[in-house]
Amino acid sequence: MKAREAPADEPDDDDWFEPPTTEQDDTIEHSLFGEILDWMLAPLLLLWPMSIAITYLVAKGIANQPFDHALEDSVTVLTQQVKQADGAMLRRVPEKSSNNSGRDFLRGDDIDTLYYLVVGPRGEYIDGDRDLPPPQDADKYRSGMVLFRNDTIHGAPVRVAFSYLDIPSSNDDEPSRALVQVAETLEKRAQLANEIIKGVILPQFIILPVILALVWFALARGLSPLAQLQERIRARPPDDLSPIESGQVPEEITPLVGSLNEMLARLSLSIDMQKRFIADAAHQMKTPLAGMRMQSELALRQTDHDEIHRSLLQLAKSSEAATRLVNQLLALARAENQPQAGTAFEPIELSELARGVVQDWVQASFAQHIDLGFEQPAYSIMISGNAMMLRELLSNLIDNALRYTPAGGSVTVRVRSTLELAILEVEDTGPGIAPAERAHVFERFYRILGSNVDGSGLGLAIVREIAQQHGAEVDIFNNPRAQSPKLPGTLLRLSIALLLPDAPEEDDITYG
Repeated sequence: MKAREAPADEPDDDDWFEPPTTEQDDTIEHSLFGEILDWMLAPLLLLWPMSIAITYLVAKGIANQPFDHALEDSVTVLTQQVKQADGAMLRRVPEKSSNNSGRDFLRGDDIDTLYYLVVGPRGEYIDGDRDLPPPQDADKYRSGMVLFRNDTIHGAPVRVAFSYLDIPSSNDDEPSRALVQVAETLEKRAQLANEIIKGVILPQFIILPVILALVWFALARGLSPLAQLQERIRARPPDDLSPIESGQVPEEITPLVGSLNEMLARLSLSIDMQKRFIADAAHQMKTPLAGMRMQSELALRQTDHDEIHRSLLQLAKSSEAATRLVNQLLALARAENQPQAGTAFEPIELSELARGVVQDWVQASFAQHIDLGFEQPAYSIMISGNAMMLRELLSNLIDNALRYTPAGGSVTVRVRSTLELAILEVEDTGPGIAPAERAHVFERFYRILGSNVDGSGLGLAIVREIAQQHGAEVDIFNNPRAQSPKLPGTLLRLSIALLLPDAPEEDDITYG
């Protein structure tokens, strides 16, 4: 092997960046039925206590209205009695009177206690309960209006209705104001609010389980098409990969069915390809196996040692061809089942990998009297890939070049790069590949007619599969350095992305 060094334009750079790795997230199974039920019931269970609190506040407001009206009437009546007492002079309301006594119309009941208080313009006590506290900020209240506030008396909460009334003075001064208050404890109000709450909440306790049952039934009914789709899929025969009818599924899961149909179509295509591959492989294996059987039977019938020797030589060639075919079939199957998306990729120095593969083929080139050369730049060319698969790719390219190059010819393996691409080229001085054949030579078991070269037709199919796994492109050109018109040669170029573009930009030569 002759090592041909390409001129270097920049120093070596052995640094490279490790590609980012991704970890698969742990998958957790979810119940669609349970998730929808949670999203429906969780807000319901949260809103239910809120509705109880709001209902209680509304009930208290409703319960206050009739009792506030009663207090307002009491204040109005008491105010009229005070005004009728003695003209402009205020005095104590009589304790005994058939019509005007404050004690008579402010009778309490067995539940609540009523309090009242009349205070004069100067704050002097007129009548009622002295413990009833006055309102705060009396100046901000207008006279003649009945107002309400919440307060406490003797440590018990009460509802107070109060009103200020103008008392005419004897001179021209502004009239003075007297205060009349009537207070009531809150027992009846609380009882009425509780009755309202009971009337509202108790039906909810009956309705809530009914709602839950209806929600459960509605969800089960709504998700029943999924169960029916599951049953239809389970009832299919194992070999039925026909599309699922989307007309029998709800609109919401139609995209899911469409994606499943696309996957079934890809799976069907893959199975068909595998069936064709197995059929082609079985057909291709028949020839070497039949030859081996024929040669072995012929050798058993021969008595001449020379004939036996020739039969054994043919048997050895047939076994070699069968071995190579089996190895290439295994290599193609391995390439097709290689993990996708670079999960098995690692940083690779392309020049070192190519040099190692070329060294493995030196002895074979010597045996065929072919000059096998290698050219590489002085700088590092880093790519991301699977080293084992790339060695298989280059081995098939070199093997293909050696098979089609006549004795005395040359095969050159070249590694170079552009600004973004690493270039791997295998160049030979053989008969070349016609442009009309270049689209077909990558097909499985395809061989050019009239080549008269032993082979299985799988080498370039393996090259294409491995190149696709690495996101690379393979192109076929005539050898631009060929010297014989009858032997235009072939140049096979593999272009793959650089892991780290540390090489100087070179002119991208186009060969035709």
